[in-house]
Amino acid sequence: MPQLTWLRSDSLAFPSPNLAMAEPEGLLAAGGDLSPERLLRAYAQGIFPWYQDGQPLLWWSPNPRTVLQPAKLHVSRSMQKLLRKTELVVTLDQDFPAVIRACSEPRDYSDSTWITTEMQQAYCELHRLGVAHSAEVWKDDQLVGGLYGVALGSVFFGESMFSKRSNASKVGFIFLVQQLQRWGYTLIDCQMPTEHLFSLGAESISRDEFMRKLTQLCPSHAKNRWAGNAL
Repeated sequence: MPQLTWLRSDSLAFPSPNLAMAEPEGLLAAGGDLSPERLLRAYAQGIFPWYQDGQPLLWWSPNPRTVLQPAKLHVSRSMQKLLRKTELVVTLDQDFPAVIRACSEPRDYSDSTWITTEMQQAYCELHRLGVAHSAEVWKDDQLVGGLYGVALGSVFFGESMFSKRSNASKVGFIFLVQQLQRWGYTLIDCQMPTEHLFSLGAESISRDEFMRKLTQLCPSHAKNRWAGNAL
């Protein structure tokens, strides 16, 4: 029966994702740190960090995995109409710190956050290294929505989004997915299932299938396809 693995501080190695626990679903390991080297190794293996304040650093690889192929993005007729008339403006990588800070704010359904100060600092460092990226949604020069994630090879690993105006995060997500398709990205990792994501074309695949895709789409020599700063 799988048991929780504690990571060694002197090693970047992770256990096989197939050793993740069934309860809680996908919990694989604890400990370690949020160094860029460890985070990049984790993502390339289908592993991501998620923990609450006061908890040890926890690493996850759920089964099944929720993914979206950019070519299969579904935009409803009502959303298409909204996009044609919206006054919202979407940019990329214009204010990553503000996006992750907004994503960290407590939601209506919870007073806690998993995007701790330590997590924010770690992903801001990945952004400085050109690996973590953001989409910002603006209304009259005010940041009203956005999302961020990690780009490796031809995979974008979505992390979190926020919205302070109706449909703002959805507008940002659709814009980003369409842009990723133009840049040659073939898979978006959405991590966990939600009806919102399924309505946009996401699907669930097995952990084994997800890992096979990462082996093909995130080789160590893969070029950085992100061109957000050129927009």
